[in-house]
Amino acid sequence: MSDFTGLVAVVTGGASGLGAATARELLSRGARVAVLDRDLTNAPDGALAVPADITDTGAVDAAIALIAGELGGIDVLVNNAGIGAAGDIAANTAEEWLRVLDVNVVGIARVTSAALPWLRRSDHAAVVNTCSAVAFIGVPNRALYSATKGAVAALTLAMAADHVADGIRVNAVSPGTADTPWVGRILDSAPERDVAAEALRVRQPMGRLVSAEEVAFAVASLASPRAASTTAAVLRVDGGMTSIKV
Repeated sequence: MSDFTGLVAVVTGGASGLGAATARELLSRGARVAVLDRDLTNAPDGALAVPADITDTGAVDAAIALIAGELGGIDVLVNNAGIGAAGDIAANTAEEWLRVLDVNVVGIARVTSAALPWLRRSDHAAVVNTCSAVAFIGVPNRALYSATKGAVAALTLAMAADHVADGIRVNAVSPGTADTPWVGRILDSAPERDVAAEALRVRQPMGRLVSAEEVAFAVASLASPRAASTTAAVLRVDGGMTSIKV
């Protein structure tokens, strides 16, 4: 496919997991891709790798300006960067709440605000945010993380309303439990890794984890110029986790 030929895409958290898979998918479909990440060790080949911490407004502004200058603008923004948190409502400190909200929610605002001038100039502007199944279904010991992803779902709709007149489409993907390094680290810390892994698999009706490539395909589908009438959508890529019971 070549539906992104001539377009520039930026992927935050693009050097690992879902972000790296998304960057590779966009590259394969003709986009010029830049990835923002704190650790660029595993940034995809062919992408412009730019170091940035999305909690640092100055660093974000400089990174976005560099990308637009190097690649000639910005047409697509994938707000993928995020961090996790475990525990019930009393488990995380106030500092942890502020940190995770800063990365998962305010980070989207920082990066999108910085990219807006270039998105407004594009004829195919699209923003895709990474939400989560936990925005729509209660999962034990994910209070803080769930709160941030619920905010991402609401923010996506608000952004879509604010920028439809600018010609900028805003959508989100909502993955279930995906086979990523982050989930791998959670399993590695579990008392019984095999038991924990099976619990993650069976809570999704399809009986397996979502692959990073499946999420990447959904992101690219929403961002593609061929989806020109799609905005304010939250596409669930969760193996039926939030919609069906078997």
